[in-house]
Amino acid sequence: MAALAVFPPIVLPVVGVPVTAQSLGVMLAGGVLGARRGALSIVLFLALVAMGLPLLSGGRGGIAVFLGPTAGYMAGWVFAALVIGFLVERFWGGLNTLKAFVICAVGGIVVLYAIGIPWSAAVSEISMSAAFIGSLPFLIGDLIKCYIAAVVIVTVKRSYPIIVPAAHV
Repeated sequence: MAALAVFPPIVLPVVGVPVTAQSLGVMLAGGVLGARRGALSIVLFLALVAMGLPLLSGGRGGIAVFLGPTAGYMAGWVFAALVIGFLVERFWGGLNTLKAFVICAVGGIVVLYAIGIPWSAAVSEISMSAAFIGSLPFLIGDLIKCYIAAVVIVTVKRSYPIIVPAAHV
């Protein structure tokens, strides 16, 4: 997550919305480390951010970032990693790139947006529909990140599996 903050945001030319790489880290945390370790790694990351370390994109950190319109997405990172990890563990035996892509989309888009959009709407004092429409430009970048994460997750599974399905423990 911290390393992905180094990548500068990519601004979408049509709408001018910056896309950061950090949600890719959430997908990788859950998909490579599993539900428990993935979610806990994000909690640790957020604790370091809260202590003031500049680990977010743009060198941001500190308590204030947890009060802004994107704070819901940061809280959603924990749940996204948990869901992705759970689903990867559940489908471990038959996990391929397509399944990993769908899993990353469920956790890294559906779960993340379900938590981030309402928070963003509340803090920005806009309607849910306006917040939803405002999040749509991020979808393209998030789908690309889902694909990248899926390839990495399946590659790690084949070469150095960290996750051990519950049936084998």
